[in-house]
Order: sequence, then structure tokens, then C-alpha cells
Amino acid sequence: MISEGSFVLCASGDLVKVYSTRTEEWLHSLQGHTNQVTGIALNPANHLQVYSCSADGTVKLWDFIDGILIKVQLVYKCMKLCVSAWPECFQLVAVHLPKSAEQEVEAKEMSVVSSHISSNPSCTAFGRGGEYIAFARRLQLNVYFFRKQKTCSFSLKATDKKGAQNAFTCITCHPTDDCIATGHEDGKIRLWRNFIHKKEYTYSTQHWHHNAVNTLCFTPEGTHLLSGGIESVLVQWQYGAGNRKEFLPRLGGSILHISASSDGQLFCTSHSDNKITVIESSFKVCGVLQGLVKDAVLTDLMIDPRSKALVLNGKPGHLQFYSLLRDKHLYNLDIVQQEYIYEAGLDQFEVAKAAFDIKGSWLATVEERGQKSSDLEFFLKLWAFDERTQSFVLNTTITAAHTDRIISMCFSSSEETTMLVTIAEDGQFKAWCQGADADTQQNQNFWSCDFVGSYHNLKPTNCSFSADSSLLAVSFQEVITIWSPETWEMLTTLCQPPGIIRDLCFGRLSCSKYLLGTTTRNLLCCWNLLTCALEWSSSVEVSKLQPDPLSENVAAFSYQSKHTDLFVFKPSEPRPLFTNKNVCSEKVHRAVFVPREELLNNCDESSQWLNRSQLYFLTQNMDLLTFSTATEEDRMLSSSKQLVIDDSVAVTPFYLLLGKHRQQQQKLNTQSHPALLHTPAHVLPAASVLCSMFVNSLLISNTGVQEEMDSEKEEEDSEEEMEACDSQQELRVQGSVDEVMLKLSKAQERELKRVRKTDFSWMADLIDSKP
Repeated sequence: MISEGSFVLCASGDLVKVYSTRTEEWLHSLQGHTNQVTGIALNPANHLQVYSCSADGTVKLWDFIDGILIKVQLVYKCMKLCVSAWPECFQLVAVHLPKSAEQEVEAKEMSVVSSHISSNPSCTAFGRGGEYIAFARRLQLNVYFFRKQKTCSFSLKATDKKGAQNAFTCITCHPTDDCIATGHEDGKIRLWRNFIHKKEYTYSTQHWHHNAVNTLCFTPEGTHLLSGGIESVLVQWQYGAGNRKEFLPRLGGSILHISASSDGQLFCTSHSDNKITVIESSFKVCGVLQGLVKDAVLTDLMIDPRSKALVLNGKPGHLQFYSLLRDKHLYNLDIVQQEYIYEAGLDQFEVAKAAFDIKGSWLATVEERGQKSSDLEFFLKLWAFDERTQSFVLNTTITAAHTDRIISMCFSSSEETTMLVTIAEDGQFKAWCQGADADTQQNQNFWSCDFVGSYHNLKPTNCSFSADSSLLAVSFQEVITIWSPETWEMLTTLCQPPGIIRDLCFGRLSCSKYLLGTTTRNLLCCWNLLTCALEWSSSVEVSKLQPDPLSENVAAFSYQSKHTDLFVFKPSEPRPLFTNKNVCSEKVHRAVFVPREELLNNCDESSQWLNRSQLYFLTQNMDLLTFSTATEEDRMLSSSKQLVIDDSVAVTPFYLLLGKHRQQQQKLNTQSHPALLHTPAHVLPAASVLCSMFVNSLLISNTGVQEEMDSEKEEEDSEEEMEACDSQQELRVQGSVDEVMLKLSKAQERELKRVRKTDFSWMADLIDSKP
């Protein structure tokens, strides 16, 4: 949704995020809902306010520029009617929001409009002037007239003679005419007219989309109709001109929603890859708001050691670099380097694995295509960081790294030497290093295989380097093998617990002598590498084991009874330092500790594990969650309440009077700040009261200054007259001008007295210090 062309508001979980269309920066979030935000709409009476509704049973009214909650409407009954476990049971309910001075009000007046509506919000729209509401479900279009309290229904056949799929997919209404536009599964758009008289209704058909129409939107003037679908092409139809249209292609993922600013100068399209594109009315892209790409994440969650950005799968064939600090997409790195074709069922290359070395100088990626082993194609690529371009450049491509799919890989933890280890379903693990050229025998910058290892023809499952890279652990089904990377000698094996080893990690710092592993038999085991014995084990199903690189802490996500619990512990102590039950209802397979720029201080005992790093984890619904302390939440809340003024806001006389004055006050660092300049407008007294007070203060100030200036002028005039009389009297007494003795005037005497009172002691210090 666009507000006045300056801000973009979008629902994000239980938040409403506010972005600037000019800078594409996230400004702040509207926080207050306790469940997912299901819809947002501008207040028709005030476009600086926005309504948000949520699954928590409330409708909230916000001042979205200041980020302040104005009113809460409790509509629990309505939400129970609208939200159901079965999509067939959705109801359309009209709720009267009462006017009240109280911030929290319960909405009791409501009526059911229809009990048979689609669960898709795009299939409901208000008509001209809010006189009626149109809603579609499957093959039926309904129009409900509020004044008559009457519903007219229109039906289509499932297929026609040409086999068209006529089911409704979206709907919108013309802002000034009695015209309803509907989208359908076969890509057609129908324009319905004369539906007020049920027997005389007509519709015309327009067709361009080859698949279902996902969204429709009329421009505010009603001169154009915008449509979008899986083709990722924005189509602009000229209203009343038949099939006359314009196209804006290659916008990214499928278009799911279209919105227009109230002045019609900007359009917004939201896409299936969690992106919002801001488009000028001239059909030119002027901004992109990219969130975390909502697609299958095949790579682990990684942190770029250089930029501290979160790295994971981005748009098809790319890695996405995302700043967690700024909550902003940084850039995409093209790994596959092939044009992606948006066509269902087409087998294309995708990034399956990725890993950074400890310094961020190297990036290893695996791209693959083909689900079956017989059709499998994959490449191992090594990317070097280029200081000049500040990006990664392809260095080495290995087309036959293994004979079967690569399962996992990891870089060594040492900054002195860089080594990459890959394990694959062919039963081997390989170590890759920068070697010497076979012809010149000189060190080269390209990578080659240094060692190939295996164990009794068993399939490897995971690998991990110790903190100092002196040991490499490779698991082969139920056996863990320990290797020395210097000599490639197998030092020992660990094979006590039942079940296939699923995850491996070494302890850090003081716990570096411990090795942790999880098994498919729901066991979490800890081995002491000094004694090569099992230190302790616990019967728990761990879906993800994640060590903190800056401390001894290890996070374990346990899935049981249809929810996930989090345990944070040290390998040396089997008792958890922190426990959080039911962090989410899904399994967690991706997590990462993000090092902090500054250590947190004054944390309570239960949050000490968050001092050095912050834990992020990804759910199966592509929700990125994290844990934060109370201090961090207070800081984020205070920053979100800061006043946001966009430079593109029109310069009004009131802005010139108060805005410029505020800037001058900030430059002068004055201690007294008028409350009028720092208080949201909606909580101030009436403008008539403030205006009279403000004008009176200016008049009093000017009168006082004028009186002071008049008194000083009168005093100077009287002094000049006295000086003139004295000088004439002295001239008469002396009898000659040449014999007159010079005498100081009153003004000069006052100036002399002022100079006498001045403290010049600082000059003595300078004289004494002079050599």
C-alpha cells in the first residue's frame, strides 16, 4: 500500500513496516499486535493514519509517521467468524467502529453480509463510494448493496466451448463508475456493468495473461486498469479502449498484489519472492524493497565475515546478502550465471550448498540440476573476494568434484591456511587446496584436490573442523572418524551411540576438547577427545545443532509434540544455560549466531548467552526469528517512535514557520525547546488555543524589546543634551576653544566602566608562560 506517494506500508508478521519510496530505506515499524497482521488500509478521513487488523482480534488505528497507536478496536466476535480452520467457513462481516475518546473500544455492532466468501482477500472489493461491496467465490460473483441490504448473484459455467477455466481469482471495482473487473484462472479479465439490474447485466472480456490473473487494481482516476500474474509482467489496460494496453516485464517473481498511490503517480507491485517494486506512472521502475526471498532455502544460514550480512538462497540461481542491522537487502550474487525462465516444471540449476572461509576471502558454492541421480548435474565453484569491486569473482569451476551429489562442505577454521572439505553420496570426502601448477611448479591461485578419503565404503553424512583446524571430524553413518589435516592420518573412530550421525560440531574456546553429535535415534552425544570416550548423552530429538563462534555456548533446537524447544548449553556442562519452550510450531533446520559489533552490558543472568552473539533461526514458513534482551527491545521501540519527516513532503507556510525554526534551534543547541515542535499533532490542544497563545507570546516579546529600545534612545538623547550644555558652559568660562580641557562623555564613561570590570587575568598567565 502506498500513502501519498511518499511511504510504502506493508504487513510483516505481527508488524506493519513503513518504508520511504524515495530512499527505499526502512523507517520504522508499527508494533502492537500480538498475532499476524492480516490487512492494512489508509484512513479515508486522514491519509496520515492507517488501520491494521490482525488475527489477535483487534483493529488498530495508527499515526504511521510518528509510529504512535491512536485507538484499539476490539472485534473478537468478528475475528472468530472470519478466521476458521476450514477455508469453506469464512464469513464477510460488517463491523461498526464506534467513535469514542477512549483509546480501547469494543466494537459490538456487527452484521453478517455473507456466509459464503473466498478466503482470498483479493476476491473482495468495495464499489463506487462504498455503496456496495463485491465478492467472488469459485464460479459466482456477488454484489451486496448496503442501503437496500440486498445481494445480487451472477454465475459462470466451469468451462465454455473453448475449455476456458472461468473460476474467479481476483476482483476490483472502478472508483467512479459502476463497473466491476474480475480475474479468472484462464488469464481472462471480465468487466461487469449494469449489475444493479440483475437481468440486464453485461460483461466484456479482455485476455493477455496465459495463466491465472492474481491481482487487479484501478488507478485512482479510473483511467487505467492494472493486472498481474505469474508472468511477472505488469499490464496496464486503458479503460474504455478495448484491448489497448502497455507492458512492464521482468519484475521478478509472480505478481501477487498491486496498489496505487492516492495521487496516481506511483504504483506498487508485491511479488512471490518477498519483493515490492515501486513504479512511476510512466511505467519506469524507481525503487525496489527486497526482503528475504521466500523460497526453499537449500543453503545454511551464513554470515559474511566482511560485511556481517546474512547470506542464503536469493532469487533463482543467486545468493542473497541481507543486512540484519538495517533490515535491508544489500545485493544478489549470481552463482549460476544463466538466465532463469519462469516456467512451471522446467528443471533449472539452483544453488544447493555454500560456505565462507573464516576471513571472508573465499566462497564455495555447489549448484545442481536434476532430482534423479541419473540426470544429476552439479558444479563446485570457488569465488575469490575482489577488493577493487568489493564483490566475489569466480576463480575455479570444478565440473567433476565427485561422482554423486555433494552432501555437505566446510572450510578450515584457521586463518593461516585455507582448506575446503566436501563430502558426497559417492562415499568419499575430498580436501581442496590452492596448489602448484603442474607445468611451472609455481604456486597458483586456483584450487585442486589435495586428498581423498573414505571409510569402509560407508556413506559420509557430515564434516566439521576443530577451532584450531588441527582435527577434522567426518561421520560415516554411525561412525565418526577423526583425521589430521597435516598428515591425513586417521587418528581414531567414535562409534558408541546408535543411529546415523546427523549433525556434528566441535566445542569452542575452553570447550574445544569436546565433540558434539546428534543421531537419527534422537540422541545428543558429547565426546571428550582427550580420552576418546563418551562424556555424556541425552535422549532428545535435535533438528539443528548450532555453536556460537565467539563463546562456548551451543544452541540445540528440539522438535517434539508438534512444537520446537530451544536449549542453550556448554559441552562441559550437560545442564542448559537457557531454555525456551515452544519457540515455534515447526521444525528448525537453519540457524546461525551473528557476532555483535559491541558486547552487551547489564544483561540479566538468563540473557548472558546473548552478550557476544545473537541467535537467528528460520522456520519452515520462512519466518526469520531471533532472541533479544529487554535493553535491545527498549532501544528499538524508542528508535521506532522517532518523528520521520520525508524531504518530499510539500513545503507549507506552517512548515516554513515551525520547521525552519526547529532546525535553527537544533543548530544553536538551546536548552529550551517549544513543546509544540516535539509533540504529535493529534495529542495537542485545539489549534485555536495554541494559535492565540503563540501569537500573544510573540506580541509580548516584541513589545518588551521595543520598550527597551525606546528607553535606551531616550537616555542617550538626554545625555547628549546634558553634554552639549556642559560644553557650552565650559567654553564661556574658558573664553577660548583652544584652552578647553578635553572631558569624557557619559557614554564613554559607561564604556570605560565596562572595560574595567572585564577580567584580564588570563593575560598574566600568557606572559608568565612566555619563554
